[in-house]
Amino acid sequence: MNATDTLILVPRFPPYAGKIAFDREILSPGGQVASALVTCARLGLRTKYIGTVGDDERGRIQMESLRESGINLDDVEIRSDCPNQTAYILIDQSTGERTVLWKRDDCLRLKPSSITEDKITSARLLHIDAHDTDAVTLAAQMARRHGIPVTLDVDTIYHGFERVLPHVDYLIASSDFPTQWTSERDPFRALQLIQEEFKMRVAAMTLGSYGALARCGGRFAYSPAFVVNCVDTTGAGDVFHGAFCYAVIENMELGDALEFSNAMAALNCMALGARGGIATLEAARALIERGERRVNRDFEQRV
Repeated sequence: MNATDTLILVPRFPPYAGKIAFDREILSPGGQVASALVTCARLGLRTKYIGTVGDDERGRIQMESLRESGINLDDVEIRSDCPNQTAYILIDQSTGERTVLWKRDDCLRLKPSSITEDKITSARLLHIDAHDTDAVTLAAQMARRHGIPVTLDVDTIYHGFERVLPHVDYLIASSDFPTQWTSERDPFRALQLIQEEFKMRVAAMTLGSYGALARCGGRFAYSPAFVVNCVDTTGAGDVFHGAFCYAVIENMELGDALEFSNAMAALNCMALGARGGIATLEAARALIERGERRVNRDFEQRV
């Protein structure tokens, strides 16, 4: 998925049914997998985007951003007379938190017929989101057959998603997804149930300002978030996923991978837009070495 965002900066969120003047309006490219791939490219990986883009102005903005990032766009389909995915994002400038309103027309749907073996098997890793489930399922199946690891970014339950999860090696979900999927309120137990059911190498969840929790090899790992001057949380999760893809390629230990991904996500929050603050490898290492952590004591003690 990709999207072109309109960022609307407000001094603070208005009360329900209230009214407030906004300060600025900014067009900014984003989207789950697209922004993750821009992160991978910024970290020096060769990347290719497989997906669809509308032929309107927002689509052109998205393509220009991906092209400038050095991403291979040979397998992008430009859909005629189709608007690109749009998001309106209200950013509370007092906290940096955001509220997202989005729309994706059906003309952008990626079909399984667009997925071929040569598009998948040229990769060392496949990163997917939860949209266009049929196409995603086929891509993940192909990757699994060829021993290519699959990482997944998912934030809610999608129809037919039970066909995708058996082919996922690294699940990095939102904090809501594991409990929604399992009906188990305890996040530790929810991750354990998902991992054991689908035999994943890693089942993990991001925890926003408190970092990330993961389970691998029957053991849990918790990595606290970094304290930064947060301007905008838009895209933090997408950058986390891109950094985690890099960590898998680089064979990092799980704890190091989570810490590195937390650092990259935190640094992105220091600028406006989904890709406004994607940092370098050196900047992430510096934050890891000297940065302050925000720890969830309950998670830390349980781990």
